[in-house]
Amino acid sequence: MTQMKAAVFMEPGRIVLQEKPIPKAGPTDALLRVTTTTICGTDVHILKGEYPVARGLTIGHEPVGVVQELGSAVRGYKVGQRVIAGAITPCGQCHTCLAGHTAQCGGKPIGGWRLGNTIDGCQAEYVLVPDAQANLAPIPDDLTDEQVLMCPDIMSTGFGGSESGQISIGDTVAVFSQGPIGLCATVGARLKGAARIITVDHIPERMAMAKRLGADIVLDYAAVDPVQEILRITDGTGVDVAIEALGTQQTFESCLRVLKPGGVLSSLGVYSGKLSMPVDAFAAGLGDHRIVTTLCPGGKERMRRLLAVISSGRVDLKPLVTHRFKLDQIEQAYDLFSHQRNGVLKVAITP
Repeated sequence: MTQMKAAVFMEPGRIVLQEKPIPKAGPTDALLRVTTTTICGTDVHILKGEYPVARGLTIGHEPVGVVQELGSAVRGYKVGQRVIAGAITPCGQCHTCLAGHTAQCGGKPIGGWRLGNTIDGCQAEYVLVPDAQANLAPIPDDLTDEQVLMCPDIMSTGFGGSESGQISIGDTVAVFSQGPIGLCATVGARLKGAARIITVDHIPERMAMAKRLGADIVLDYAAVDPVQEILRITDGTGVDVAIEALGTQQTFESCLRVLKPGGVLSSLGVYSGKLSMPVDAFAAGLGDHRIVTTLCPGGKERMRRLLAVISSGRVDLKPLVTHRFKLDQIEQAYDLFSHQRNGVLKVAITP
């Protein structure tokens, strides 16, 4: 067999299933047979033309699979082994990687995000993982594909937002938006020791999941003004850390308005268009605020740590998979996910 099915970006508004040649592994690559993958909110930005990628590119950056072929220079893995690779696939050797900024591999902004961005991704029957030695993480035998499906991106990103926010034991944290990334940020805040976690959303299924995953207070932005309510809850002080997990001007500004002086705004959203700073909320630049951004941490050690959290039983993210599709149904899956119908959180795609 020389051909495979793949979800290909054609133009804004069109991702279609096509046949493409199965790639061959170079010396430092690994070819994975994809067993499960999913659709990310960033893929929806690509579909809408809000994030530019080349026409003809295979989309997707969250692979769970089995090693089909190994490059001649790859050591410590074997054909037939179950593995994951992160959405971010750093080389592990450049100055930026060695300085600890693996998501910005190569010294270019977002340089570590290659799958489904600058090279073919994993919404396909096979995917080529570059720099496999730095990126493949073996899956423990007792874990299923769906248990580990969140590790490559949304778990790493959501946890990264809590880590970048430098949450301390006893902190009060607000998380704006409880999509998959925001939900993982809520879980990350709990693991980091936050004493009070306030989440904001409107979709009932997301609000219920937030409560299930550790939120103490769940606010419906259609029922209350979340900024005023959070300030009321905190006696006018504001929160220690506010996490923005949607990527809109409104949620970014709301995070800033609920932040106490000296607090951290941890931004996870993918923004399109212009993002402006309200001077009053920013205290004219004199409020000792910190604004930090996070691109999903990747690499095999990051994946190993996330797999260890899943194995420990401290976190169960399998309930985030609400819908399941075959790869042949990828266009139907995009339609459901991009329009957020039927309480969808994440979809599992199985070639």
